[in-house]
Amino acid sequence: MPSSAQGGAARSGENASTPKNGSSPAGSIAEADAQSRFTVPDEAVLALLGSRDESLRAAEELLDADVHVRGNEVTLTGLPADVAFAERVFAELVTLARGGQQVGPDAVRRTIAMLEGGDAESPAEVLSLDILSRRGRVIRPKTLNQKRYVDAIDANTIVFGIGPAGTGKTYLAMAKAVQALQAKQVSRIILTRPAVEAGERLGFLPGTLFDKIDPYLRPLYDALHDMVEPESIPRLMQAGTIEVAPLAYMRGRAQPVFTPVLTPDGFRPIGELRVGDLVIGSNGEPTPVLGVYPQGEKDIYRVTAGDGASTLCCGDHLWAVKTASDKRRGKPWRVLETKEMIGNLRAAHARRYELPVLTAPTCHPERAVPMDPYALGLLLGDGCLTGSTTPSFATDDVELALALEAALPGTRVRHRGGVDYVLNRVRRPGEVITIENPVTGALRELGLWGTRSESKFIPDVYLRNSADVRLALLQGLLDSDGGPVTQRDRTCRIHYTTTSSALKDDVIGLVRSLGGVAYVRRRLAAGRKPGLANGRLVGYRHDVYTVDIRLPADVEPFRLARKRRKYEEAGRGGRPIRFIDSIEPAGRAEAVCIQVAAADSLYVTEDYLVTHNTLNEAFIILDEAQNTTPEQMKMFLTRLGFGSKIVVTGDITQVDLPGGQRSGLRVVQEILAGVPDIHFSVLTSQDVVRHRLVGDIVDAYDKWQTSQEAGPGVRAEQGGRGR
Repeated sequence: MPSSAQGGAARSGENASTPKNGSSPAGSIAEADAQSRFTVPDEAVLALLGSRDESLRAAEELLDADVHVRGNEVTLTGLPADVAFAERVFAELVTLARGGQQVGPDAVRRTIAMLEGGDAESPAEVLSLDILSRRGRVIRPKTLNQKRYVDAIDANTIVFGIGPAGTGKTYLAMAKAVQALQAKQVSRIILTRPAVEAGERLGFLPGTLFDKIDPYLRPLYDALHDMVEPESIPRLMQAGTIEVAPLAYMRGRAQPVFTPVLTPDGFRPIGELRVGDLVIGSNGEPTPVLGVYPQGEKDIYRVTAGDGASTLCCGDHLWAVKTASDKRRGKPWRVLETKEMIGNLRAAHARRYELPVLTAPTCHPERAVPMDPYALGLLLGDGCLTGSTTPSFATDDVELALALEAALPGTRVRHRGGVDYVLNRVRRPGEVITIENPVTGALRELGLWGTRSESKFIPDVYLRNSADVRLALLQGLLDSDGGPVTQRDRTCRIHYTTTSSALKDDVIGLVRSLGGVAYVRRRLAAGRKPGLANGRLVGYRHDVYTVDIRLPADVEPFRLARKRRKYEEAGRGGRPIRFIDSIEPAGRAEAVCIQVAAADSLYVTEDYLVTHNTLNEAFIILDEAQNTTPEQMKMFLTRLGFGSKIVVTGDITQVDLPGGQRSGLRVVQEILAGVPDIHFSVLTSQDVVRHRLVGDIVDAYDKWQTSQEAGPGVRAEQGGRGR
């Protein structure tokens, strides 16, 4: 046995002659009430005794039984109850030591405190629960309440850790967050604190924004550096894997109130939406709005994709994006704020951030239409609708003429010569010639009769109709005025040309609503070499728009056999893809954010861009929550997305809010108590893991606070007893 252990044995032997309970002198072991002797495994002796026998001394001071150590044999002497309790203590300490832990005085004190509390949990299990390990340092709970707090984080989606300073609320939550990130249970960590404390305002503090918020967030940074390699933290923050921000910067994930958001009935300004309204999610299905949160006036940016689609949002608005590296490694979509991407949109001259597109056509209610959608598409492409003559159609493909006739009941498509066909009404016996042509009547109803090539458009009843109607209309347009374009070593593209600006925009909307993307090129009429028509030169009077279309693999763009065959032989088109092209300031505007019920929290905004506004697959920690207002607390909790976890920590005895302002942490206990999957963990001075004096200070303040609340009469009585 080392000399330190022998020294302990001598001291223990001396203590054995004078029992701590003040009973008559114990002249010999025979006079003692009880005795227990056991052997400590050799590999656990040094860890059990501690450096310079400090653990042994702590046990001697705190146990009523006398402790005597010789070699690796421990003898306990005293009253039967005291000996039995000491046996339990040493059994737990030996279990810790055999597990490879160095048993210090703190471990001894906490083991005794837990056993005195009569709790069913084994102190050895509590003190050996490893959460995180880095460079030989292991983070684990040190008290029973801390273990229950950690277990609650595992078992619940939202956990409130409430207790005085020094109880490890934030530190343990941070360790669980890093553990969840390493285990790939979440894809990012978000750490936040109220930015205003003790009545200060960020705007009046000196320095840059980082300088202003850094003092408030420093405790979170310090804890983070204890658990993650310091050199990797900047990289993780750059990638958005770790976000540290004041609470005020969590609320502004918004769009201007006039920004269009897609609903089953078409686009509506986001500012008009209410809880319960339906919007379209990334899967094309309607999803209800769970929350609407006005944000006041915000700095606004215009985010533009490579295909020209754009929308407005604030700098904190969230986007699901993926980089080329993410795709190579099979990583899921990451979530970044608009401001995080500014100035970082290119990687080796290529666009860095890919945006999600619709995974299925958008769902709109099926509506009755006056004309078959495929037939309307053919007529918008190659039909003459001027109103000066009977409706006609021009095509080289007899197949299209036959298909048009089949789609228009009561109409005969008569070949007039060359490429020209006339759409005549089929007369029945007894009918007079003044009855209106059914095609003309349908076109009048749709507002298309009298339009020319440069003024044609797609009526809204077709644009906001079922996916089958929209696809049939697009097929008619592409069979007449579009087609597949093949190039060596490139996937097949689909081109559509028109001289109508309105029709061009409608076709783009049609393609996007089916999950595709469309790029536009414009050829100006001015300066173009005249074309030939029937052997004579004819100048161009209108600009021509060429729409380059990419559709999902399961969307069939053609019915015309020759075009469909060419498209198939070319391997069909490449997948629709969108990248962020630019982010530019767009002034200031009133903004609002919404929360939707979709599993991925995505919704469709202007130009069919897919964006979202909640935090998915994130571990979110709100520290110093006693300094939130009730409104801030509600705003924060409703940011919860799918696959996420929230831990809120705070000390309700240290509120720095202005006088008369209720703490959001106090209010939330009244509101959410008893709600499933939400847990409130309360830690006390017994859970303080800083200097032992901190616990005494907390107890002294609690005692003083109790006396203040009891009234002057009680205080005077207590004071008299004290004298």
